[in-house]
Parts: sequence; C-alpha cells; structure tokens
Amino acid sequence: MIDPNEPAPGKLAYRALQVGDPAPWFTQACTANPQYHFEAAAGRYLVLCFYGTGSDEIGYETLRVFQETHRDLFDDDKIALFGVSCDPSDASEARARQILPGIRHFWDIDGRIGRLYGAIPHDAAPGHTQVALRRFWMVLNPTLRIRAIFPFRGDGSDREEVMTCLRALPPVDRFAGFEVPAPILIIPDVFEPDFCRHLIGLYQKHGGEESGFMREVDGKTVAAHDPGYKRRKDFTITDPDLIGQLQRRIMRRVNPEIEKVHFFRPTRMERYIVSCYAAEDGGHFRAHRDNTTKGTAHRRFAVSINLNDDFEGGEVSFPEYGSRSYKAPLGGAVVFSAPLLHAVSKVTTGRRFAFLPFLYDEAAARIREANNAALGEGVGAYKA
Repeated sequence: MIDPNEPAPGKLAYRALQVGDPAPWFTQACTANPQYHFEAAAGRYLVLCFYGTGSDEIGYETLRVFQETHRDLFDDDKIALFGVSCDPSDASEARARQILPGIRHFWDIDGRIGRLYGAIPHDAAPGHTQVALRRFWMVLNPTLRIRAIFPFRGDGSDREEVMTCLRALPPVDRFAGFEVPAPILIIPDVFEPDFCRHLIGLYQKHGGEESGFMREVDGKTVAAHDPGYKRRKDFTITDPDLIGQLQRRIMRRVNPEIEKVHFFRPTRMERYIVSCYAAEDGGHFRAHRDNTTKGTAHRRFAVSINLNDDFEGGEVSFPEYGSRSYKAPLGGAVVFSAPLLHAVSKVTTGRRFAFLPFLYDEAAARIREANNAALGEGVGAYKA
C-alpha cells in the first residue's frame, strides 16, 4: 500500500522537476487507452493531478473538486486533466471516472509516472508495498513544459488555488503571451508544375493503396491501420530514374535551407510515395509524431510537398504552437523536425496529392540499421 503521507525531508530520493522544465514523456494505462502515449496530448494546457488514491478524505475531495465542482473547466480544447492513481480500487470502485471531454485518469500501479515526476522515490523498487507518496498538481503548457506546480496542503487550499490559476490561463494560441510560430520551413518552387502533374498522373494510372502508421507493440515496431486515426492512399515509386530526379530536386532546393536554418546536412531519403488525401474517403491524419518507434527513430526531418492546390482542407497544423494551419503552394514544401506533433485536417473538397519523404543522415542510418531487431513482421529491414 502506498503511504499518502508526505515523507520526511532527506530520507527518500525524489525527482525534483521545476517550472520551465520539459515534462517527461511516457506510455501508461489510462481510462482512455491501455497504452496511452502522453506526448500525443500536447497542443492544449494539461493538468496532471497526483492524488494517488481516492480512498482517503484528501484524495476523495480532490476528485470531487475536478470531477464535479469545476468539471466545466476541462473541455479538451483549452484544458485537459489527467488524474494519476496508484490505487487499483480507484478503478474497481469507480471513484476515479473518465468524463469526456476533458477528464481522464492514468492507472500508475507500477509507479512509472510517479518516478518520472517525483510523486514517489525514483529509486523505489518496483512492487514495493510501502512507498511514501508526494501529492501535487502540475500544469503544463501546450508544448509540454511545466508552467506551475501546486503541492497538496493539509487544509485543501491548493484545490481552489489550482482552479483559479486554470481560469486565468490565456488562450492556447497565446500561451506565451503572444502567438508563437511553429518552427517549420516553407519552401516554394521545389517541384515544377509539369513535374507535379507527372507525379499525379502516375497515381491516377496505377492507383494507391491504403496506408497505415507505425506503432510500438511489445517492443516491436508494427504497421497499424485505423481509419479514424488516418485515412490516406499511397502509390510507391520504384523507377530508379524518377527516384534520381526526386533526389536531385530535394538536394538542390530543400537541403540547403535545412542546412542554413538547422545546421544539419541530410544525406539520405526514406520513402518515395505519391500520397492522396481524398474528400470522398474523408482523408486526414490525426495529431502524431514521426519518430516515436524503434523503426522510425532515425527520421530527422519530414517534407510535405503539395502536388496540386485545387482542394480544400488537408492543411498541416502543429498543435503545440497553436491552431494555425499551413497549405504549401503548388510544388512548395512544408519541412519540419520529425518529433514535432502535427496533423493533417480532413480534406473537404477534391483531393490533395503530396510527395512525403523523410530525410536523415549517416549517423541516423546506422541507428536505422541497428533497430532492425525491433521490427515486427511485415516491416522491411534496412541495410545502411
């Protein structure tokens, strides 16, 4: 049983996160998903409430404050709250409830989150039955950096202090006091119009196949399909001459801008596809990052080149930096770092055709090859 009493100072070693620090990423069982990837929740204010257990008066009253009294604060657009419980009975006795939109709970029975955030000692042995719990609230900004920390107080005054803080938060788009532009590159004229039409013609001649996305399952990178998460069809280019033409345009027109802005020199390119987000399919891609599995960890930059402009929707957005979305001009590219959270909005009219490679370098190529052992069935191995 975890002891919810505050430990005596100096007796146990807890991680000490501070305001301004990046919040650690983790995957843990949640009321919404047995394997919830916390980093995907960025793009709004997040509240982590380390109440530990709802079985005593402090935990019970804390749950009541955000699940009932101030439930209106949590809408998933501006603010989402994640309670963190280490007591299995909070689930079995329904003390901690998922209330959508806005309120979810992590079941941190193994203490994974608690160790990362300093709620339990980071050197406590897994399965330890007597661990002193530190209870606190943590408010994160949309880029998953710590904005405020509120330790629990014996008189419960922390609860109203947190709610007052949340009600005073500025709009998500102005979390820093003004609009923060996404750290991306916009590069016009990467492909000529005739070249764009040629690539679209290949797709129209050969058709595309429904594409999925990568997930980490039991330590292996596997392909997954979920039309509610992603809907897109791809045609894979295999003609060596055309691949060479694509490479030369990227090397001449994209790489120099990456080198200038990011001081990084790409030397390799992954994936030669013409992709189609079609209105008739509800084409879209929900918020995701491009390098979060062993099989994709080598990716350094994503490139999104529009091959046409006669469509509506299908714009790329970066939720950590506000709601603004971007539509590159015909033949132009949006280039961004692979770890950035990004999404493609639903195409509402027409079809969006795009060329979507990833860029990396020799060091990343060695990482890609070393991770072959972590690839699941159907995910092709790589030789640097």
